[in-house]
Amino acid sequence: MNCPFCEYKNSKVLDSRSSSEGRVIRRRRECLSCKRRFTTKEFVEEVPLVVIKDDNRREVFDREKIRFGLLLACKKRSVSAERIESLVDKIELQIRDAHQYEVMTTDIGKMVMDELREIDEIAYVRFASVYRKFQDKEEFINELRGLEN
Repeated sequence: MNCPFCEYKNSKVLDSRSSSEGRVIRRRRECLSCKRRFTTKEFVEEVPLVVIKDDNRREVFDREKIRFGLLLACKKRSVSAERIESLVDKIELQIRDAHQYEVMTTDIGKMVMDELREIDEIAYVRFASVYRKFQDKEEFINELRGLEN
């Protein structure tokens, strides 16, 4: 690691700390030449996930889209922002743990619905109505009946 002040090539690590659930390591370093201190961060380099849309277009996975959908479904419900954030984390982790670099939007939607069903039934139905593109009240009623079972 080159010193940002004098460009000397060697430094010693004074302190290391893990943050962001172990995804980032922060290291406090001291240059062996000029004795100045600086901080570096190490990140795990992850292979980007690709999402396959219904029309077979591909785009980079964006967790913000999941968060936005959950926020809409949970609007005016008693689901905390922390709960939503942990849900987004859980879904992203499930996708990454599958060790697939491409995932269908339908699979992501199913994961979200499975989680929402356990958290808040109203939010679940809201999300399902958009995800499944209900065309009439019968589809909506059938989904509600499915919740009763």
